[in-house]
Amino acid sequence: MSQRTVDAVIFDLGGVIMKNGGPRDFTRRYPDHDPAVVAEIVMGPHHLDTDHQWHRLERGEITMAECRALTKDMLDAAGIVATAPAPTTSGGAFNFQLNDEMVAFIHDLKSAGLPIAILTNNVREFREMWWPLMDFETVFDTIVDSHEVKMRKPNPDIYHLTMNRIGATPNRTAFLDDLRANVDAASALGMHGVWVEEDASGAIAAARALSGLL
Repeated sequence: MSQRTVDAVIFDLGGVIMKNGGPRDFTRRYPDHDPAVVAEIVMGPHHLDTDHQWHRLERGEITMAECRALTKDMLDAAGIVATAPAPTTSGGAFNFQLNDEMVAFIHDLKSAGLPIAILTNNVREFREMWWPLMDFETVFDTIVDSHEVKMRKPNPDIYHLTMNRIGATPNRTAFLDDLRANVDAASALGMHGVWVEEDASGAIAAARALSGLL
């Protein structure tokens, strides 16, 4: 065991604990179009918390059906057409998949006695798609879901809420996310931000080093 830099670790869900569920999965529905343009229309600016319909959905202010209707109008106006079905809550078109290496790291943190939390920008209608995949309530000390707390990343308040729930301080907390903007927001608060790429092995190694679990 190496020297520990952090005493708590906070994880995003989609694209971090799950192999999928991040913005990449939404833009892949539109392979004939610039993914950056699609992401801006479908999900709004990642580095801001705005009144974009996806941001409102993640804050629990509107339903998925309302969000999709607004987004369709914007995509139609831009001439952008999907060639793959939208995620559904039936599991037919999209299924979350756990990242086994990340889950193993989470269990190692749990065994070492470090507080661990989930901080996710998420949607009420997606809960039934990921909740059955592991015993989240037993494994994690707290789960902060944006639609439940009416806040979303990168709002600093939601980071502070999560840390307060587990008794953590920014300079002793690692935060893992697949969106650079969310990692940058955490780093701006003094947290140890770790960006999770599609191949998460580098991020896991970095987080293991921070938590003294090499």
